[in-house]
Amino acid sequence: MEISLSNLTLLVTILLVGLVAGLCFTWGNAVTPGIGRLDDLGYLQAFQKMNRSIENPLFFVVFMGSFPIGLITVFMNKGISPSHFWMILIAVGIYFVGVVLVTIFGNVPLNQVLDKTDLVTSSIEELQALRQRFEEPWNRFHTVRIFTSSIAFTLLVLAAINK
Repeated sequence: MEISLSNLTLLVTILLVGLVAGLCFTWGNAVTPGIGRLDDLGYLQAFQKMNRSIENPLFFVVFMGSFPIGLITVFMNKGISPSHFWMILIAVGIYFVGVVLVTIFGNVPLNQVLDKTDLVTSSIEELQALRQRFEEPWNRFHTVRIFTSSIAFTLLVLAAINK
């Protein structure tokens, strides 16, 4: 079986966006509710450690690679039916706005504030204030990522199965 370059790029885009959608869903469905039950220090320490561990080469390839590979997929699939082309283009656009930009301008600045804080020397009041400034906005931004990555993944799959 021979696979075309346009189908290969679509497959890779689906895989990468699917991995991100799965990560976002799992993080929002299990991780944040679970650590949300911890006290302020435990919550902030757990989040700080997870943020530091997720920043690794494989994560960046998957998370950030989805968009440029998606653009290549759009370009490689210009000749397919207009409806399928638009599904791919809209999926890549939704991913960029709702996942990449929301992460860069929403979640990352909050993560940076948390990362710069010495949690061990912070007072109980400082920990409580930091958690209040961090938790709700971070989860709100993350909810956007859950929905947009899931929508992008669905559109890509629909474009592939109906191509």
